[in-house]
Amino acid sequence: MVELKIRRFGNRLGVILPKEIIDRLRAKDGETLFLIEAPDGGYRLTSDEPAFKEKLVKAEDIIGRYCDTLRELAN
Repeated sequence: MVELKIRRFGNRLGVILPKEIIDRLRAKDGETLFLIEAPDGGYRLTSDEPAFKEKLVKAEDIIGRYCDTLRELAN
């Protein structure tokens, strides 16, 4: 567990993430992080864009179902 303190930044509130967390998220200065509400009512912080991940899952499904067709079209 990592304890974070809420701090004021001008008119906003925020937290400073420790280097270990930033490294684990593979985040860089200026990148966007996503705070996702979990089914259990908690939250999850991720560097993966949820909408993109859903599209990727759908694309992988289509590629799997139409593998032979896509291979023929590539030739």
